[in-house]
Amino acid sequence: MTRPEAPVGRELRSRYSAANVAVFTRAEASRFVRPGGGDPHDDVTLAWELLYRLEPELYDRLAAAERLHPEVVSWLPRDLDQIAEVGAGTGRLTMQLIEHGQHIVAVEPAQPLRRILRRKLATADHGDRVRVVHGFFDELPLPDDVADLVVACSAFTPAPEHGGAAGLAEMERVCRPAGCVTIVWPNHLAWLAARGYQHVSFAGPMALEFSSFPEAVELAEIFYPQASDEIRRRGSATVPFEVLRVSPPRDLAFKVMPG
Repeated sequence: MTRPEAPVGRELRSRYSAANVAVFTRAEASRFVRPGGGDPHDDVTLAWELLYRLEPELYDRLAAAERLHPEVVSWLPRDLDQIAEVGAGTGRLTMQLIEHGQHIVAVEPAQPLRRILRRKLATADHGDRVRVVHGFFDELPLPDDVADLVVACSAFTPAPEHGGAAGLAEMERVCRPAGCVTIVWPNHLAWLAARGYQHVSFAGPMALEFSSFPEAVELAEIFYPQASDEIRRRGSATVPFEVLRVSPPRDLAFKVMPG
């Protein structure tokens, strides 16, 4: 497939058109495209899904800057046998999970993101501990009670196409008794609390760490246009999350499965 020429400098919601939904497989379209067809100009969630498939390297540049609070990773249990990560993307969390378990399955629906993740793992210490597979939240290619830790990072939402009740049930299905299901950087905490999840938040200032000031400006114009003028004014590659007016990745929600 020939990819369209990248729409340089264009904000995410306007980077793609309804014609781009042809990139989806049938299974992807059934989850991400609204009945009657989808238009990313009106559906920013659809625009993100197109980003993952049309410009995965652009997404990876953003994810590299959005670093998790170090205590989030430290909180996760270590010395585990089996870990399952759902919605692994390009490895924002996966690369750190390598030190937490002997066997890790990274489930990711978007093939271009899986390709980038496999490339990273090929050069990482103990990267062979991770097996990257295709799958969706609501249809995990894993047996019951297989993992000591089941985790999703910046991927799970209550919306059915990105988890929902069916996806949460699947994550709990593959978690062993006394194992832990964890949602990192969650939204809709009340929705998770109603389903038995506890909330943990870690204090301290947090910022995006871009590779350069020009990189900060370029990516802000695409993903955080409301903050691009302030980022230019500051003239720094380090951008506090409050400038972007978004919640930083300092939170997690977890549930220990009945033993």
